[in-house]
Formats: sequence, structure tokens, C-alpha cells
Amino acid sequence: MTAGVDRSYAKALFSLAQELAQADAVGRGLDAAAALFANEPALRAVFGRPWITGAVKRNAAAEVAARLEGGPLLRDFLALVAARGRAEHLPGIAAAYRELVDAAARRVRGRVRTAIVLADGERMALAGRLSRVFGGKQVVLEEAVDGALLGGFVAEIGSLLVDGSLDGQLAALRERLVRGQG
Repeated sequence: MTAGVDRSYAKALFSLAQELAQADAVGRGLDAAAALFANEPALRAVFGRPWITGAVKRNAAAEVAARLEGGPLLRDFLALVAARGRAEHLPGIAAAYRELVDAAARRVRGRVRTAIVLADGERMALAGRLSRVFGGKQVVLEEAVDGALLGGFVAEIGSLLVDGSLDGQLAALRERLVRGQG
């Protein structure tokens, strides 16, 4: 149910933001608001207390939007979410919104773990190869160095796992040898 609520709010906001040609800017503001909400217990407390009136919550949301330099659309959206008692959904709404923006931009996001930091050329080559796998969509990778990997990379994009690591190659070789196919 929560994911449905998050997606409904995200779709409504995305539709309005697209009409105003502000989808990316609103997304950045929404991400910042969700991060602020997640990291500020006092803010969560204000929005989570049922005895605090909707008007007070709307004003607090408008202040947050102003602090983040969000435009009127973000301000009004945050005020609506706060007044309806849905502020705890902000991280989920932000994630659902990001998915909508990415889909409209023909972009997918994923994580890649590597044994060492990738050089710019390696990063671009990997993103290009993964882009072909995803029908030409732009691939945006979040990188992490994993000292446990012997070499290579492991990329995760949605439900797709691409194991180009030395560890994975050794495990495959071990499996073939165990089955007598080596």
C-alpha cells in the first residue's frame, strides 16, 4: 500500500512538473527535502504529531521549500503532503519520482562495485556496454570500491546482475571443474 501511495503522489507531481518544464529541478528539490526529512528528527516530529494542525505543518513545509530554494510547485507539494499527514512518505515519493524522471529521459540507474577506482574511460566504456544491454538507455552508475573483489566489476541494474569480476570467473571455473566440464 505504501508504494502505491508514494507512486500516486510522485505521478501527480511529475505530471505538473512536466507541464511546467521543471521535472529535473523539482526532482532535485524533492530529493533534498526527503534527505532533510530523513536526517532531521525534529522536523519528522513536527510532521508526525497528529495534534499539530495542518496549517502549522503547511507553514513548516513552506519554510523547508524556501530553505531548499524550491519553487512554488515544490512548496505547494510539500505543504499538501504535510497537511495530509504523508510526510513520512517523502523518501518513497522522491524515489518513485526519480524513477518517473529516469523513464521519461530513457535512463536507468544502477550500482557497480569494482576492485579499484575506475578511470573515466573505463567508466564510460562500462556504461556504454550496459547501455546496449538496456536498449540504448543512458546508464547512470553509482560506484563503490569493494576491496574484497580480486579484480573486475559487479554491476546491478534493477534485477540484472552482471558479474565481470575475477571472483565470478573463478567461481564459474570451479563449478565447471566440479561438474567435470573443465
